[in-house]
Amino acid sequence: MFGGKMIRFLVLISLLVQVTWAQKGGQPAVGGGGGGGQEMAPPPKPLALMKKWPTLSGYPPLVIARGGFTGLFPESCPTAIDMALSSAATDLALLCNLQLTKDNVGLCVTSINLENTTNIEDSFPNASKTYKINGEDVKGYFAMDYPFKALRDKVTIVQNILSRTDAFDNTSPLSTVEEVLQARPPLFWLNVQYDSFYDEHKLSMSDYIENTIGFHSIQYLSCTEIGFLKKMAKKVTNDTRLVLTFLSPDAIEPTEKKKYSDILKNLKAVRAFASGILVPKEYIWPLNSNGYLAQPTTLVADAHKHDLEVFAAAFANDIPGSYNYSYDPTAEYLQFISDPNNTVDGFVTDFSQTAGNAIGCLAGNDTDKKVNALIITHNGASGTYPGCTDLAYEQAVKDGADIIDCSIQMSKDGVAFCLDSPDLTRDTTAMSTFLTRAVSIPEIQKEKGIFSFDLTWTEIQSLKPKMFSPFLQHSGLERNPEAKNKGKLISLSDFLGFAKTKPVGVLISIENARYLASKKHLDVVDAVTKTLKNASLENKQVMIQSDDSAVLSKFKGESGYKRLFRFEEISGVSKQAAEEIKKYADGAVLSRRSLIDIDLDYTTQQTNAVKELHDHNVSVYVYVMRNEFVHIPLDYYADPTIEIATYVIDVKVDGIVTEFPKTASRYLRSTCSDIDAEYCILASQPGGLLKILPKSLPATAFPSSPPLEIKDIVDPPLPPVGAVPVLDSKPPPQGPPGAQAPAPSSGMAVAANFGFSLAAFMALGLLYMGH
Repeated sequence: MFGGKMIRFLVLISLLVQVTWAQKGGQPAVGGGGGGGQEMAPPPKPLALMKKWPTLSGYPPLVIARGGFTGLFPESCPTAIDMALSSAATDLALLCNLQLTKDNVGLCVTSINLENTTNIEDSFPNASKTYKINGEDVKGYFAMDYPFKALRDKVTIVQNILSRTDAFDNTSPLSTVEEVLQARPPLFWLNVQYDSFYDEHKLSMSDYIENTIGFHSIQYLSCTEIGFLKKMAKKVTNDTRLVLTFLSPDAIEPTEKKKYSDILKNLKAVRAFASGILVPKEYIWPLNSNGYLAQPTTLVADAHKHDLEVFAAAFANDIPGSYNYSYDPTAEYLQFISDPNNTVDGFVTDFSQTAGNAIGCLAGNDTDKKVNALIITHNGASGTYPGCTDLAYEQAVKDGADIIDCSIQMSKDGVAFCLDSPDLTRDTTAMSTFLTRAVSIPEIQKEKGIFSFDLTWTEIQSLKPKMFSPFLQHSGLERNPEAKNKGKLISLSDFLGFAKTKPVGVLISIENARYLASKKHLDVVDAVTKTLKNASLENKQVMIQSDDSAVLSKFKGESGYKRLFRFEEISGVSKQAAEEIKKYADGAVLSRRSLIDIDLDYTTQQTNAVKELHDHNVSVYVYVMRNEFVHIPLDYYADPTIEIATYVIDVKVDGIVTEFPKTASRYLRSTCSDIDAEYCILASQPGGLLKILPKSLPATAFPSSPPLEIKDIVDPPLPPVGAVPVLDSKPPPQGPPGAQAPAPSSGMAVAANFGFSLAAFMALGLLYMGH
């Protein structure tokens, strides 16, 4: 039985449930029976998800939780299992990877080498052994070498993906199959990985299953070995479906000594002893050598022709698959169920909630209606193309943005154009061309830079844009490398001309106006004002954003312009501060942490900022939303959609500023964002996860941000702009030989300290299927 310590977690875990379903339907049985071509009884009609799906059964794809919610908790621990079951959007199968102890007790743990998933090395030091498994020598600790009591008394489980939090490690012992079944999952999936190996050591998987567990408890029984499945096909009833698990294409199947890729060529033979196949997802959507999707295979259609279901493994929000998905895990699930001819029958996943949301709520659920929250871009669709380029803006419109933004920079000759920073080194190829123009300007930034106001517009136009990947240096997460230098920088005039022909509004951001006026004799406010008037944007929503009250005051008399005051991180807003903001702006743009406080990787509590500002009729917009999982607090389960839902539904922001407008639009333009709809994705309660952290592992608090005060709001008037100097036709003086290159802008701090490349993350997927 699960201990009382873990049962107490069940009460707390209910705080984290984020999907509400008005109805729940039973997961149907499939057409193919357990084995040998037997047929299943007709499935009951589900109460929910009534549409006809292009799966073999006609019902929604099955969500298969590997050991429960293992994206956050150690495999098959009570908390992981409860989280998966309580947050299921659709009926769910709980998958147990079976290992046997010396005294024939079944354990649910993926790796046959317990060193990968437990603290066994600490409990039994210098006791590792080496065995030959499927033709390879494997050194480690194996359940079959220990009686169950020794493992239960001394061994606890840990995360088997090292990039994940270890906060919940060593809080639970290894779970037995019987204990997992006591959680009463809607469906139970038992996966046998090493039948021949255990048989060699006088332990029988088949006897354990038949005599200890019983087939009546198992709805799905899978194995990597054909011999085992053929044996089971003679014993199972129609209520247990047999599934052949495929390893990598070149791996050798132990019974027939054939490559799995060769076995796949004769699906008719597989159907003789199984009703389905479980394959790595690359069998269906392979990747090319550059990490992008290649052409899909015909495996799903071919298998369905032979009455075989197809289940895809290893899905995880924090193990990126393809650059095509832009680090949006929902996009990956939808890729496997959006084509009627290539829709899988189920997913094996570490994040069952995201899979359930994709299937039960987001798939084919687009509407023309959208909740009131605006989708505002940050440098266009800068998660897909280099920021502030023509391609980034075009993509933003396609992706469903309501407002596209232009952060104004000025060239030496007075041309206003769009770029995130006046320092050209991060977002362009300026370092390779204008290295000797690098200077230090403490008023702008700490690092040296090559600044736009020191180059003419012609010189700036000669540069190529450069994709900015904010988490590349520390976590290896690179954005769309094929588009690294695509697109072109555009002037404010061209930006407004583009927006005028599209169904979007515009946000113009003005920073550094004081420095430009006093030191560079450039009037950025005047440049923006004249360009806006010349653009004649009648019936367009125009927003002016700045962190300077004096800049916003310049636009006070402009009819139709909405002024937004941007602030750095704050911990709250007083009544007096809200009243002062209202004098200068119609809205406030605040960071995520200013609205929901974050302690390390965990949310703690909602601040009063939105309520106080709304009470004073000031709109609130949150920035910046990014898809990369290292940017997302653990409370949102590496799922950007859940983070967006939290700020829109719970915090009640008026808009979100995002670099991935497609992710926001998919959610906000679906009924999933309507809390009154039959199905909806609800918010994560701030502080919910922090409450169940083991007491021995307290989070280390960040220094609290200060509350917003009046002195942070009111700025002195802008300085006068001097005469524009005559441009010197001569090149500027060359720097000394060997001058140091300017350091790129640091960007946002990364909430992770590991350095995996995309290839390394993809390799982690092998842990689902291998040792």
